[in-house]
Amino acid sequence: AMTKATLLIYAKPPRMGLAKTRLAAGLGLTEARRVAHFTLARTMRTARSGYWTPLLYTAPDSALDDSIGGLWPATLTRRSQGHGGLTERLDKGLAEAQSGPVLFIGADAPDLSPALLRAAIRTLQTHDAVFGPARDGGFWLFGLNKGPRTRSPFGKVRWSGPHAMEDVWGNLPPHARVGLLPMLIDIDEANDWHAWNAVR
Repeated sequence: AMTKATLLIYAKPPRMGLAKTRLAAGLGLTEARRVAHFTLARTMRTARSGYWTPLLYTAPDSALDDSIGGLWPATLTRRSQGHGGLTERLDKGLAEAQSGPVLFIGADAPDLSPALLRAAIRTLQTHDAVFGPARDGGFWLFGLNKGPRTRSPFGKVRWSGPHAMEDVWGNLPPHARVGLLPMLIDIDEANDWHAWNAVR
């Protein structure tokens, strides 16, 4: 039987000043919080609707008990993101994940769907890694098959910029077979939100 995939959701509560600082710079705090809540709600609905195991990696540690008005139910396993930058936080998730397909997502892509997660898992049956590319050079999903010799691809990555996906890809073994999913809009800044609404 196929190993059940593990889905690691990296998300923070949509509280004032905690999530989405770049978004708030362009939309104002109240609207940024509303958008963060909207994308988080859509992400959680998708993440909890499949045959994979969802694990919520959140920060700060005080958020581990939050229910976010039911978006994070008590049945959802939560883990601390730990300390350091995004590299260290993703390394922790990878180290703690069981062997088999492991997917990493954030909570910024409102068009994430159960079908896309299924496509990512299907891709890993014939590939070593999979990306869901974002329009800004980042990615809304990254997945790999974790085995006993898997090395982290998250070191020295230029996060939050146009090189994030290229850097992670460059850290994969030279002969890795890499699959690509459709490009989605990741909502990090005000113009991303306007662009997403424009194509509705």
